[in-house]
Amino acid sequence: MNTRPKILFYVQHLLGIGHLMRAGTLTRALEANGFEVTLVSGGTAVPGFVSGATRFEQLSPTRATDKFFKVLVDKHNQQIDDVWKAARTAQLCGIFAQTQPDIVMIELFPFGRRQMRFEIEPLLNAARTAGTPRPLIVSSVRDILVEPGKPERVDEMVERVRRYFDLVLIHGDRSFIAFDKTFPRMSEITDISRYTGYVADVSLPRDAKGPGAGEVIVSTGGGAVSDDMLQAAIDSRAASSLSDTPWRVLVGHNLPEAEFAAYRDSAPDGVTVERSRPDFRQLLSNCTLSISQGGYNTVMEVLAAGTRAVCIPYAGGLESEQTLRCSLLTEKGALEIVEPGAVTAENVARAIARAMARPDRISAPVDMAGAENTAAMLRQALNQHRNIENGTETGEMVVNPDA
Repeated sequence: MNTRPKILFYVQHLLGIGHLMRAGTLTRALEANGFEVTLVSGGTAVPGFVSGATRFEQLSPTRATDKFFKVLVDKHNQQIDDVWKAARTAQLCGIFAQTQPDIVMIELFPFGRRQMRFEIEPLLNAARTAGTPRPLIVSSVRDILVEPGKPERVDEMVERVRRYFDLVLIHGDRSFIAFDKTFPRMSEITDISRYTGYVADVSLPRDAKGPGAGEVIVSTGGGAVSDDMLQAAIDSRAASSLSDTPWRVLVGHNLPEAEFAAYRDSAPDGVTVERSRPDFRQLLSNCTLSISQGGYNTVMEVLAAGTRAVCIPYAGGLESEQTLRCSLLTEKGALEIVEPGAVTAENVARAIARAMARPDRISAPVDMAGAENTAAMLRQALNQHRNIENGTETGEMVVNPDA
């Protein structure tokens, strides 16, 4: 008989791929620690993505058409409508009924993905009324939130946390940046919130003769919003202290093929342009320098590898989290930043010089055990939740907010 606790883990990426990639890292850690995970993705397929889940479910995909996430389209690039929403809600709730999970974990909501509440809230309602013991309901959220466009959105976040969730796992380190910094009403959910530390796959040992050895690795994540940093990085090579070093530019699959081909075909001598690779972590461990945007996953992979790094954070639309995280890590001496509004080849070259003046290997200044800690916290919370549901323990579930 299968005794592994079952998790239904929902994630929706709309523009980049970071949310899905972090969910994959968590899923692999959960599976390794004795859970059976059904990972449900609502975004477009990502070439080369390996979830590590016992079961991977791809919902009818949707994506955002712009950096403000105002318009969502289906796989045919048609704006999604009520009929589409009803069909996908039925698909998601059907997966829940089939899985009968012990834990339902929702990535980002209710701190984001408000546009997906048409399906998330029916799923949560199904979980809340699933019988005894009902599933433990968990929100999985990164360290930094994007400032909401309207103040009343924060009221909605607090209300939905209190209505639906048993536990909020914050994938960050409070000693580095507290969730309060970007969620000012943290005091109202502290009793059910816990910091896990940062989530990253285990770093790979450096291979002096392996792929990426001695190179500069430029990476763009998903590639959907990378043009400014990509061109500035490529142009900075000639003026940098690494002008004689081989550069490898990895372009995400979300950049249209015609634009990718233009970068590849116009690359100067010494610069190789290719699509993102599954051995990215090994490249980071082996390389001389990383140049990237400042998304959560890439930054954590850089910190895990300990390599010198320059970050050019994306700050389009309402995005501010990459800039804040990278600025704080620069203050800690972990990397160098090129500030938004100052992304030029000259400034990238200056940042490269500063980064190369740092030690060859840099220790991460934050707790990097988030994936393992998440597994341990979920197991503890599930056991306590079951005791409460079965009547063998009274009172609300106790979650240590100081962890």
